Amino acid sequence: MWQALISPIAEIAGSWVKGKVEEQKVKQEVKLEKLRTDADWEARMADATASSWKDEYLILVLTSPLWFIGYGVAVDNPEIIDRVQKAFATLADLPEYYQFLLYAAVLASFGLKVKDMLKK
Repeated sequence: MWQALISPIAEIAGSWVKGKVEEQKVKQEVKLEKLRTDADWEARMADATASSWKDEYLILVLTSPLWFIGYGVAVDNPEIIDRVQKAFATLADLPEYYQFLLYAAVLASFGLKVKDMLKK
């Protein structure tokens, strides 16, 4: 009599545990697939930029204000520093969507995924 009562309950519990184990396996597989996809994307991007001057160009553009300010200080010419400040003020006046596109392009160039940053 007890066996007739316990047997269906044991089957239900066993099915539930088996379902949970399967669910965890699927979740783990999804995580692993995402990691594989991200690794593949990063490898393709590294291959694509191996012979590109894009990163070097952006480094030059991003550091040029520092060089101009240093030169202005070295030759005691405050007009150069004023021009750099005016250039930054002009950049700040650009439409917000354009500024965002510039940020996204620079971040993508250096390998940061903008879509992941937006999610956070």
